[in-house]
Amino acid sequence: MIHRDALVEACDRELVAEGFRDYTINGLQVEGRDRVRRVLSGVTACQALLDEAVAWEADLVLVHHGYFWKNEPVAITGMKRRRIQTLLAREINLLAYHLPLDAHATLGNNAELGRRLGLTVEGCADGELGQGLLWLGAPSEGLTPAQLAERVGERLSREPLLVEAPGGGEIRRVAWCTGGAQDMITAAWEAGADAFISGEISERTTHLARELGIHYLAAGHHATERYGVQALGEWLAGRFDIEHRFVDIDNPA
Repeated sequence: MIHRDALVEACDRELVAEGFRDYTINGLQVEGRDRVRRVLSGVTACQALLDEAVAWEADLVLVHHGYFWKNEPVAITGMKRRRIQTLLAREINLLAYHLPLDAHATLGNNAELGRRLGLTVEGCADGELGQGLLWLGAPSEGLTPAQLAERVGERLSREPLLVEAPGGGEIRRVAWCTGGAQDMITAAWEAGADAFISGEISERTTHLARELGIHYLAAGHHATERYGVQALGEWLAGRFDIEHRFVDIDNPA
């Protein structure tokens, strides 16, 4: 068991949470009981995850997507009221990290995705490794777009949407950023990547890929961001006397 504040401080420090300009609050979002014995993690603090936390008697919920996003309505009504009431009524803490958990050099979503796809990390296109969000790497051997898509599908248990650039060609350099990062495709192309992987796709993404000449794979927002929060939870369990459990609430997006 550990005091909540010590656990939060350790996460804030490890993820350098104050160093990011984000769309939400990184760190403790809803305060619960002081002592933490059980940490339940998941991608998003949806009601289904909170219900799992209640059933497991968790003291803290750790997520990538929490609450209080920029420009969202501030009134605590409806769905937001039910979620927050669930936490407060049972004194469960809510701890959330967005961009800091994408960018971390070893525990982050991008680091975990690259590891699972067998990519040798070369660095970031928008800053030093661990500080930037657009990662660059290479497979151990050249891949066709179809082979890369097959690998992504196998490793993430979800078939990606593939947009092939005209002319085909072997993929020797891959750029990636998990989640809703489809608009980084131009930066990926400028960095010399043959292919770019993110979670989501927009209508414009297809045209950009074809006209820039870079293969694009939309592997799923949820599917690409399942791993960072698990790694952080396991890091906490290894560092402190707590139990950690990850719950994957299915999401096709």
